[in-house]
Amino acid sequence: MHLTQNYRIPNILLTLVGGREYIELKRASRNPRKAQELTLRSILTYAKDTVYGKEHHFEEVLQAKTAEDLFIRYQKAVGAQDYEALRPYVERHKQGEKDVLFPGKPRMYATTSGTTSKPKWVPLTDKYLKNVYKKMTHVWLYNYIRHKRKTFAGKVVFVVSKVVEGYAPDGTIFGAVSGVLQRDAPELIREHYASVPDIFSIPDYAARYYTLMRTTIQENVTLVIMPNPSSVVEMQNSLQENYDEIVKDLENGTLSDKFDIPQEIRDSLQHLYHPNKKRADELRRLKEQYNEVLPKHYWPDVQVLSTWKCGNTQLIADKLTHWFPDDCFYQELGYFSTECRFGLVLDDTNNSVLFPHMHYYEFVEESEIGSKSPSFLQLDELVEGKRYCPYVTTYSGLYRYNMNDLVEVGPSFKRTPTVHMVQKVNGIVSMTGEKLYEGQYIQAVREAEKKMHLKTKFFVGFADLSAMAYQFYYEFVNQETTQETAEKFTRTIDSILQRINIEYKAKRESFRLKEPGTHRLGKHAFSRFKKKSLDDGTARDGQFKLNLLMQDPNRQDKFDKIEEEDKKTNVKDNVQHTQPDDKVSQD
Repeated sequence: MHLTQNYRIPNILLTLVGGREYIELKRASRNPRKAQELTLRSILTYAKDTVYGKEHHFEEVLQAKTAEDLFIRYQKAVGAQDYEALRPYVERHKQGEKDVLFPGKPRMYATTSGTTSKPKWVPLTDKYLKNVYKKMTHVWLYNYIRHKRKTFAGKVVFVVSKVVEGYAPDGTIFGAVSGVLQRDAPELIREHYASVPDIFSIPDYAARYYTLMRTTIQENVTLVIMPNPSSVVEMQNSLQENYDEIVKDLENGTLSDKFDIPQEIRDSLQHLYHPNKKRADELRRLKEQYNEVLPKHYWPDVQVLSTWKCGNTQLIADKLTHWFPDDCFYQELGYFSTECRFGLVLDDTNNSVLFPHMHYYEFVEESEIGSKSPSFLQLDELVEGKRYCPYVTTYSGLYRYNMNDLVEVGPSFKRTPTVHMVQKVNGIVSMTGEKLYEGQYIQAVREAEKKMHLKTKFFVGFADLSAMAYQFYYEFVNQETTQETAEKFTRTIDSILQRINIEYKAKRESFRLKEPGTHRLGKHAFSRFKKKSLDDGTARDGQFKLNLLMQDPNRQDKFDKIEEEDKKTNVKDNVQHTQPDDKVSQD
């Protein structure tokens, strides 16, 4: 395939729009304390006449004459908080009440799982969408062409969740932040989409990924964006499982009737499909040439791949490095979440540049996380190499909101520290005071793999309070790995954890923690878990994330069910394996 798109026009327009916002970001980053003072004053002025603003005396806070006094007054007026403290105010907005957390009503809600059984409904205001999301999206896209000028010479694959998933009681929509990013990109970029939004409204998981792959593989793709790198894996799995069907669809200009795709979505997509024998023949030749046809084979001109690469997504991201062309620029997507677009990566590191002119940030040092009265630091007080839990105040009604993340500080952008995600704070698990980090568990598995010359395709661990033991689940690359070998693998991990975590060692030696349990999983364990989570509504596709160490009985139960399914399948396979001899004797 050849690059045929005129990329010069998008480049000129993005340089004009995104370049201007980039200059503004650099200007604010040269004096982060001043930028933070102006931003906090602006947010408090914006919300001072709301229910929340009056209850928390924003008018009085704004009487501060200096930045230091402003920060102190704000801390006294508003306590650090999580979503549950804001939920009652959000509920009032959902019922149609105006001017509760911010002036007017939200434009939409972004939904995500909460710390309780109830999901979080994070309000997004017009002001936030226009002054943060829109402007930073321009910088984000401009940054791609700074690194790869042919980024928009072909089509764009942008994998997201649905923007509209339902409605609040007052009729306000709720949906996914990733969908907002896709929807609100400049029109000149939307014209390049190979992954059209209707695809992400297909309810059936397998049908959605089949349609996504069938629709995008016909195009010459130069930019691939998706929050979670696992989406690339799912697309690739769908291609391998349905290769001949996709080739047939390409040749005939059809969309297979073997998948459960609503008719109205089929109708909306039909204009994209035309008989393409040339492309079908190309894919046939690729299958003859390679054992596994990868993105670098069917999309050889990809300029940029952008996904999360930090925290627990690194394990999957590392696998993608060799899937794409050697000259592809694989960039970390940046530190953002349902709650806010916290930062943006501008270079080839994983460090996100923060927006001191758009959010007000505070930080608690790692050693003080969980303290009853931690010290809160300002953005300009962070130290490179140290780790912190961030708190954020936004134009969308989040005030001193605990992001519940552990971030590490990198080199400064101008004079403003950058950060990258390490893990969720709830990735630190403790049943009896052992404080086991997700990163320590990942390290132990990797060391055990090298020591035993055994490779995992996927793994996850759970703190099981009912057994007072950790339960470790593995999908081994070699599916013939025996239970005995798997248990030895667990004992090796256990030994490594005792070496690198003295509290874990003490709890194991005192038998307060029992020996970890061992669970073998069959093929595609992560994909099957993801499907179960999507089917029961506990997760969303485009932003699907999974801690690899947690205390979560509901998620653990899903893996237990997968393990049971695999055991039944193995029994069935063994029975079928003996049937030919039985049939011969009967004949």
